[in-house]
Amino acid sequence: MSLYNWYHKSFNELSPHELYAIMHLRSEVFVVEQNCPYLDPDGKDLHSWHLMGWDDNKLVAYSRLLPAGLAFEEISIGRVVSSPAYRGTGAGKELMKNAIETAYQLFGHQPIRIGAQLYLQKFYESLGFVQVSEMYLEDNIPHIEMLKKDASFKPQDTRREF
Repeated sequence: MSLYNWYHKSFNELSPHELYAIMHLRSEVFVVEQNCPYLDPDGKDLHSWHLMGWDDNKLVAYSRLLPAGLAFEEISIGRVVSSPAYRGTGAGKELMKNAIETAYQLFGHQPIRIGAQLYLQKFYESLGFVQVSEMYLEDNIPHIEMLKKDASFKPQDTRREF
């Protein structure tokens, strides 16, 4: 059961309040917290779906879902971000599980490619992604490309029965 209310919308369906909350959260984390001055609105938002997790009127977590051919040859999940106030609550894991399922609903069961910050490699591996590129710098932050090939993959259950 989810702690948050999840919605996905095309760019044209976003309300001004939702768009503001998305851009605020992305700026708060990617530009200010990570000290990375870059132009966040890159034109891809217009052609993407936007997945939002809300706690009442507070945007907790967000990602954009990109059709094949927009960022990579495969479908993609990008701008994955959770609010600093909600870190350590499982919001990031819940976001990615919802992002994967929603991407499959929108685009069909096909491989998903992401550009992941290197320090999050183990997190994404736990969701079925595997590293498929060498490390590269994006905005001076180490990244790797990762691919999730098997649409039926479920995170491993670590419980053991004896």
